[in-house]
Amino acid sequence: MLRIADTDKPCLHLVYEMWDSMIEKVKAVIYRHEGLEDDQYSSFWGVVNDILIDRWTKNSTPLHCLAHSLNPKYYSIEWLSENPKRIPPHRDHEISMERSKCLERYFEDENELTVVKYEFAKFSGGRFPSPSALTDRWTLLPLVWWQYHGSAFPTLQTLALKLLGQPCSSSCAERNWSTYKFIHSLKRNKMAPARAEDLVYVHSNLRLLSRRNEEYIHTATKMWDIAGDSWNESDMHGGAGILENAALTLDEPELEAIVIGNVNTSATTSESEVRSEAIDLEDDDICV
Repeated sequence: MLRIADTDKPCLHLVYEMWDSMIEKVKAVIYRHEGLEDDQYSSFWGVVNDILIDRWTKNSTPLHCLAHSLNPKYYSIEWLSENPKRIPPHRDHEISMERSKCLERYFEDENELTVVKYEFAKFSGGRFPSPSALTDRWTLLPLVWWQYHGSAFPTLQTLALKLLGQPCSSSCAERNWSTYKFIHSLKRNKMAPARAEDLVYVHSNLRLLSRRNEEYIHTATKMWDIAGDSWNESDMHGGAGILENAALTLDEPELEAIVIGNVNTSATTSESEVRSEAIDLEDDDICV
């Protein structure tokens, strides 16, 4: 679940179903390992199930249930026939209750809420003006389906396009903040915000471009986000040194040559000598 959700791709509408399927798969694995039938009791599964349900409850928010309800795939015959226990979202009591909460909070105007209720009833009941909309529920991506067939439900279409295009994790933004932390720190606090933003942009795109490098593709460690594709574990010296240097020298090639060069090639160079050489660079963006 973490691996699938850790992306900037639209997946908000997939979370509810992924949790439901994952719990069933975990139960099947445990029962198969213990040699039990589905109707038998397993104390180990009872503990695991409580943990999973508790975590699932945190992800079963009204917004997730509404996004799940607006996914045309979950109304298709192909999806329902994969598992006899499956039912369409509009027939699931829990999903319906949470969906209603979300719609009532989103549409404060009573007239708009009434329109949306009628549109959802038509959508979930499969009353489409085009016969191809029924078959396309399984073949097309949810966002594409709403763009192509959603004109019959204009108010609901606007909401669906917003939800079905949303990621469900902020990890990508947090990675951006981590890159910003490498560039702007207490030791380098005189940098203007505009330049820091430019450096984050350049650094992130260089990381993406490095994936095309043959050396990166055939490197097991793939520590390109710190020291480039030329990363060598032997240069770490315990791990802390190279990270500290990377935090200080991301956009100063002259200082990088001095610091990295002294760390890798000259073990006799003292810290005071490196500091004095850095001061001589006379760069306004370095606060020594």
